[in-house]
Amino acid sequence: MKITVAVPTYRRSKDLARCLAALKVQIRSVDELWIIVRDTDEETRTFLQNFDIESLPLQIATVTTVGVVAAMNIGLESASGDIIAFTDDDAAPHSDWLERIEAYFLSDPNVAGVGGRDWVYHGTELEDGAEPIVGKLQWFGRLIGNHHIGTGQEREVDVLKGVNMSFRRTSIQNLRFDQRMRGTGAQVHFEVMFCLKLKQRGWKLIYDSQIGVDHFRGDRFDEDQRDQFNHIAVVNAVHNETLSLLEYLPLVGRLAFLGWAIAIGTRDARGLLQWLRFLPKEGKVSGQKLWACWQGRWEGWQTWRKSQ
Repeated sequence: MKITVAVPTYRRSKDLARCLAALKVQIRSVDELWIIVRDTDEETRTFLQNFDIESLPLQIATVTTVGVVAAMNIGLESASGDIIAFTDDDAAPHSDWLERIEAYFLSDPNVAGVGGRDWVYHGTELEDGAEPIVGKLQWFGRLIGNHHIGTGQEREVDVLKGVNMSFRRTSIQNLRFDQRMRGTGAQVHFEVMFCLKLKQRGWKLIYDSQIGVDHFRGDRFDEDQRDQFNHIAVVNAVHNETLSLLEYLPLVGRLAFLGWAIAIGTRDARGLLQWLRFLPKEGKVSGQKLWACWQGRWEGWQTWRKSQ
């Protein structure tokens, strides 16, 4: 099988250098490598002009639209491989990354997507943890990630994570990452809709914690900021999640999801219960997060309704 690796990048040339170094030493070598660069990103273009292109089968594609969705779609359209593997510019795939990915596609023709764990580093400190449930969507719409701390045997999941995912070309014919996703940078949860559409078509998605990338969480230069509360970033992320789930869930699931989201929610997409839970620690910021989450839910609902 021919494997294409696609890496969207924006103004993180030092991170990209580390990513490319990791791709050079893959046990199962890269057959085709596409780096997708924004048209205004002169820093990255200068870096790539000085890169030893003979060390990797590297090609450059230009994206003129902001946000990772447009870049990912150019990656899909440019790739010629039987398998298309995606990672981020601030990640370094382990040396057996492609070897393990390919083994799953070769062993089962019903597998559409394969992904694994991203070992998250905050500076030099590794985020530790161990969770047996990864990438699952509960019937009432609660989405459980945990891709960065998943443990145990390989298993079938509902959602893979953008920093470490790959797809069989024949399973994604006429499928693209949804352009309704909000944001001008990371467009958080952009991969949820894509994965759930594959599930709707009856394909399998596999998560294996042994398929690893080191994820160094590079700087973000757009509105999708993280770590500190940012109203627009929260609205964007919750909008994207809401739209994806409303498109996938049946009527009963949608109704349950909307009630659960308003009344309970999660740490990152809060409802009333989560607001109360964090109120003693965060004070008025907890209320600001609740309002941003409710705004994201409402706007996600509106986007979904307009497409019906």
